[in-house]
Amino acid sequence: MAGVNKVILVGNLGKDPEVRHLESGSVVANLTLATTEAYKDRNGNRVENTEWHDLELWDGQAKVAEQYLRKGSQIFVEGKIKTDTWQDEQGNNRKRTKIRVLSFTMLGSKGGAENNSNSSGSNTMSQPNTGQQQPASMPSGSNMEEEDDLPF
Repeated sequence: MAGVNKVILVGNLGKDPEVRHLESGSVVANLTLATTEAYKDRNGNRVENTEWHDLELWDGQAKVAEQYLRKGSQIFVEGKIKTDTWQDEQGNNRKRTKIRVLSFTMLGSKGGAENNSNSSGSNTMSQPNTGQQQPASMPSGSNMEEEDDLPF
């Protein structure tokens, strides 16, 4: 039986993307995403639990992240869990679990984290199954709200 390795997250970036341009021409972006769930405990007190996730984006997605994502940006992410193992300088075995992003959607305001106005639009960045990473839709620049034909 085949397995399923799929992760869906919605959260806010904890810092600006860290982007590296590799000698091979590839681009990789590393992000930290905070997801927070809130609930009431037995005593009726509100409790918030925040989890931090390490995200990895490649090529086209990494370029979009570098240009448009900032600390505080809210995004919807679909990806898979990937674990890296290695030995450090002291010979200790190390392990790091991260999310390999297959697609993401920028949520919230179209103006980014600095613009707090609400907006109904979003931008999606997907990785086609062909292995090439190209944006499904890219912001055109000036004012994207003019492009929104939705009646609400």
